[in-house]
Amino acid sequence: MPQNPTPAPTPAGKRRHATPSRIERVGRQAIPKPRVIFAVLLLVGLVSVLLLDGYLRSEVGGDQRIRSDASNSEVPDSVVDGGPILSFAGGRARTQSVADKTIVLTFDDGPDPEYTEKVLKILNDQDVPGTFFLIGSMVSRYPGVVKDMVDQGNEVGIHTFTHVDLSYQSASRVKREIAQTQLALAGAAGITTTLFRAPYSSKNDAIDNESWPIYQRLGAMGYTSVFIDTDSEDWQEPGVDKIIKWATPKDGDGAAVLFHDAGGDRTETLKALPRYIKKMKAKGYTFTTVSGAQQADRAADQSAGGPAGPPGAGNANGDTSANGAGDTNSGVNIAQMAHRKATGTTLWEGKALIAAVAVAEWSVPGLATGLAVVGVAVMARFGLMLLLARRHHRQRNRRRFTWGPPVYEPVSVIVPAYNEKECIANTLHSLAASSHPIEIVVVDDGSTDGTAEIAESLGLPNVRVIRQENAGKSAALNNGVRQAGHDIVVMMDGDTVFEPDTVRELVQPFGDERVGAVAGNAKVGNRDTVIGAWQHIEYVMGFNLDRRMYDVLGCMPTIPGAIGAFRRRAVLEVGGMSEDTLAEDTDITIALHRAGWRVVYAEHARAWTEAPASVGQLWRQRYRWSYGTMQALWKHRGSVLDKGPSGRFGRVGMPLVVLFQIVTPVFAPLIDVFTVYAMIFVDFQASLLAWLAVLLVQLLCAAYAFRLDKEKYRYLLMMPLQQIAYRQLMYLVLIHSSVTALTGGRLRWQKLKRTGEVGAPRPGSGAA
Repeated sequence: MPQNPTPAPTPAGKRRHATPSRIERVGRQAIPKPRVIFAVLLLVGLVSVLLLDGYLRSEVGGDQRIRSDASNSEVPDSVVDGGPILSFAGGRARTQSVADKTIVLTFDDGPDPEYTEKVLKILNDQDVPGTFFLIGSMVSRYPGVVKDMVDQGNEVGIHTFTHVDLSYQSASRVKREIAQTQLALAGAAGITTTLFRAPYSSKNDAIDNESWPIYQRLGAMGYTSVFIDTDSEDWQEPGVDKIIKWATPKDGDGAAVLFHDAGGDRTETLKALPRYIKKMKAKGYTFTTVSGAQQADRAADQSAGGPAGPPGAGNANGDTSANGAGDTNSGVNIAQMAHRKATGTTLWEGKALIAAVAVAEWSVPGLATGLAVVGVAVMARFGLMLLLARRHHRQRNRRRFTWGPPVYEPVSVIVPAYNEKECIANTLHSLAASSHPIEIVVVDDGSTDGTAEIAESLGLPNVRVIRQENAGKSAALNNGVRQAGHDIVVMMDGDTVFEPDTVRELVQPFGDERVGAVAGNAKVGNRDTVIGAWQHIEYVMGFNLDRRMYDVLGCMPTIPGAIGAFRRRAVLEVGGMSEDTLAEDTDITIALHRAGWRVVYAEHARAWTEAPASVGQLWRQRYRWSYGTMQALWKHRGSVLDKGPSGRFGRVGMPLVVLFQIVTPVFAPLIDVFTVYAMIFVDFQASLLAWLAVLLVQLLCAAYAFRLDKEKYRYLLMMPLQQIAYRQLMYLVLIHSSVTALTGGRLRWQKLKRTGEVGAPRPGSGAA
């Protein structure tokens, strides 16, 4: 059991144990808040990156609805029958047409890192401009393409952020779609725009009663909505000749022509575009942008003596509204009159968006790769455990199996105890019933609750009580080893009880002179609560199945503190129980491996321990275990380069422990986070089936582990809930420990509260 470190000297007559207020402070220190917050922030960051990436790909917040066959009775005839450029100067709807023998090339759904760049090259080679209506999510993912586009002299407009039919969206969603695209443009090219084209729009006569109010609101905000005169319908991939034919206006009319530079295979578009441009030039057509067409229309009105009409592009800025807030278009050529230079918060928010998206674009594929690696590692571990556990069970349970000569000689059982008044009587009574001859050495580590007095008052034979100043568990065990009267010592916790045959089963492997230590089979005694049942599953599957595997591989990493046996000379040879780490059991086990001793697992040597009964106590225990394990691994890192037995553990055992007990569990939350994300935003049924398939594999492994340990299967009914709740807690504990290790934090021993409810078991109660 964990022991408190040596306290500072106290005045005579005063008690050394903590006052209630100090106990509360120790409890609060058990989970250092900054590190917990940091661990939670890592998880929140992961979720945020996933949500951002999903939003960019329309997995989060996506809406595939497209309205059709709606009435346009409320749309003015002048708009339905007007030109493709719609603005609302002075609050009145006004349309403008493209001048005769003029083409406005417009491209939707970009940018695309492959096709858009090729379209830009074609336009540059042909010396014609284009107007690109961009999807904000694509802009944020490929900002370099947009910057090249603007620098080349092309014009850009908004095509919403996620390509949704705005007629189905709320006013706030419409505003957000526009604002986010403006920010993306600001971050990518340092500009905003007043041009807008709605997804799934086409000619003016497609404006209906549902979409008309949206155009009115956007017009009031200073946006110019752009429709088309002719549609190449290249998205249908009808063939190059048809694309050219359908994009050609009739009888020398001017036209806003629609192509696509993204959203699918645009190979035909790339072939048709240069041919189309050459054809139209041969017919005497010129090419301009939407702003260029507006300027030409206004000039024509002025020369005819009519009203000047609306300005070419209003005053766009990055805050959704396009009604000037200080940005100007001075110095911008006529073909880009819709552009406004982004400044101030708009510019920096845009850059922050681009940076965040870059992180998501880099992180998610990396996380997906990590997920694949973790998934393979987890499945490989399950397969390896099942294979080697079966081999271990068959080997050790053969009728003729023997370790060597039977071990009959007496052994010393060392019981370190600090404030164990609730448990010590049960512990000693269970030892007194041992079928193997033993001496019991109780080392009282400065208890203040009368533990030593209780042990002495029981009057049990062969029990010695040794008192020492509070110095910690390692010191208590070392004292017990020095005081032990026999060559084999059994170490246990002060809250643990043994079955009558436990010691006999535990020491039989010492019939093999190569064996220096033996790990016993620790069982959860208080398993009738939810948290106790979860730990019971973990002990049987995660600990004991693991120990079978490590035993076969010859690299057992830990002799459990609750039940372990050692050759006394082996312990002394490696310097005893070290105080360098919080996991003295792992530390001594690795040290024995490095010294050339064999460490094995005795599955029939059962000990019943009282597991933590609350989340807080469980956190403190597992935090200490995982942090102590990291300390021990770091302490013995040199074994990786050693030769002989030390090198074997360093190159076999060490990587397995790091992979299965640290790396895989740390990254295992990826599986759960990705699964939840996929269930909510991608495909609920497929994701649920995948999760259930993994759960089934784990259930099969757990069932096999329960079969080997002769445990009742009813506890496995708790396993689905364990996967959802308990496993997440263990993830956070391990992440917390990793953060502590990386930041150089230190952790003190934490004394867990005990109830003494685990009494001496009946013989053969292993399946209870």
